[in-house]
Amino acid sequence: MVLLLVLACLLPPSALSQPFQPPRMNTSPLESLAYDVGGEFNFVRVQFDSYYGGGMGYGPWSIDFPDADRNFLRGVSRLTNIRVMSDPIVLRLDDERIFDYPFLYMLEVGQGGGISMRPDESQNLREYLLRGGFLLIDDFWGQREWDNFYSAFTQVFPDREIVELQPDHEIFHVYYDIDGPQLIPALYRTDEYGEQGINHASNHAILDDSGRIMVLVNWNSDMGDGWEHTYHPAYPTRYANAAYQLGINYLMYSLTH
Repeated sequence: MVLLLVLACLLPPSALSQPFQPPRMNTSPLESLAYDVGGEFNFVRVQFDSYYGGGMGYGPWSIDFPDADRNFLRGVSRLTNIRVMSDPIVLRLDDERIFDYPFLYMLEVGQGGGISMRPDESQNLREYLLRGGFLLIDDFWGQREWDNFYSAFTQVFPDREIVELQPDHEIFHVYYDIDGPQLIPALYRTDEYGEQGINHASNHAILDDSGRIMVLVNWNSDMGDGWEHTYHPAYPTRYANAAYQLGINYLMYSLTH
């Protein structure tokens, strides 16, 4: 009952009765939407080091930035009653400010040999997640990149299994009713074929002791491109739609669990 009441505050009145539509580009989209410096949600992207490329400047962590982040904020403002802030934030995992935000985003965690986390970064991330934080990991492909990701995250939670989520998990139904994981391709690609030898998407998670998802792993799918290329004439609308539906479901879950 508490969850239903919370969701009632987050849902626009027509959310469940109208077909999904991605946010439309206006002349000045950042000014035309009701952004709020005291908003309830801002998009926080994690800056990280990779083994072979480092994390200074613009490494794998910055792919699709800032267009994907800003477009997702537009989508949240357009499609929900959540008040959002207009400018996305970039933080490192050892920054104490991550505790001010319930939702973190990382992508391309398998490139450059994978994430290189110092002990203080691993410890701070572990505490953040156990306190109730949520981390979304997106846009990495194939077995080699999975192995790189897995090696890094066993340092954060060596005592917890990474489990695969089934289509009936509530995270796929908390706001939009979605038929499980979706293969969202990059620009100029198709969802008929994945990248690096795997042709289907899957979602995996690290759970806390109560079964809450702390880390959501979006493997073999690229929501970031769906957000970034919302207005690109060569990017099919159905891919962008899927990216917003999944992203908003993940956000709603993070805010209500």
